[in-house]
Amino acid sequence: MKKLNVVVSLTNDDNDYQQEQAAAAEKAARHLEVDLTVIHANNDAVTQSQQLLRFIQGAEAARPDAIVFEPTGGTGFPQVGRAATAAGIGWVILNHEADYIHQLRQSSHVPVFSISCDHKEVGHIQGRQMAALLPQGGCVLYIEGPANSPAAKERTEGMNRTKPANIQVKSMRANWTELGAYRSVSSWLRLRTSREARIGLVAAQDDSMAAGARKAFSEIDERDRERWLKIPYTGCDGLPKTGQSWVRSGMLAATIYIRPITDLALEALVETIRTGNRPPERKLTVPESVPSIEELAGRSANTAPAKLRRLAGA
Repeated sequence: MKKLNVVVSLTNDDNDYQQEQAAAAEKAARHLEVDLTVIHANNDAVTQSQQLLRFIQGAEAARPDAIVFEPTGGTGFPQVGRAATAAGIGWVILNHEADYIHQLRQSSHVPVFSISCDHKEVGHIQGRQMAALLPQGGCVLYIEGPANSPAAKERTEGMNRTKPANIQVKSMRANWTELGAYRSVSSWLRLRTSREARIGLVAAQDDSMAAGARKAFSEIDERDRERWLKIPYTGCDGLPKTGQSWVRSGMLAATIYIRPITDLALEALVETIRTGNRPPERKLTVPESVPSIEELAGRSANTAPAKLRRLAGA
């Protein structure tokens, strides 16, 4: 049987989750005996579409059997997807809801489907984490992903549904990287309004962005630095070597575990191509809070008396 050839296109290689996506794909490819090519778009949608079109429009003998990609930006590249399936190339979208998938499945004979984390549930968990960490309410500095990212929009929507009314949110944006968040927070800190803000929690839609925010706060003058570094920080992705490790060390108060999904995509692709059994149009994976919301609320309750004593002695 011919060895399958699959291209995995990721948004960047500067983010711990994207790095883990690449590693999960490579591990699954070895197990499934698939020839794998992993490419990165450097957070640029034009670059990504051009990269994919080169594979699709190349010599027939060199074309991949399927493309698995996580879109950079707000588009799922419907024209590129149609070109891929017309050329007999399977098309799998990660972490993005694309309306055209249903039509493409009806008009093509190659595998077409999507796999995503439930990003609204990620936001729901973030809202509950905010409630657990700020039981008396307060203001949260919320670092979102790019404005054109559906995942960022869904996480924000979910967060707003579950955060208590006594918690206000001050939002800023970054590009899913530590450097992007560092620059956004550094720019905000140069504004006079930042000195007047009474932030009780910094919550980021990505662990690397939470790390970038902490780095920016660690570089301000010593008088304000201690206050900023004492407040809790939360993130998302919760990978063992980064987010979960940072929770254990105290760098983050909490994160949300979002499992890599490139391995699931490759497994579904291989089964479909080799058996003809079509996967569902869309599969969602379920995120989980690290630590649990109950444990987080218990920790906050235990530290509340100490905080009150400090305030009384101030």
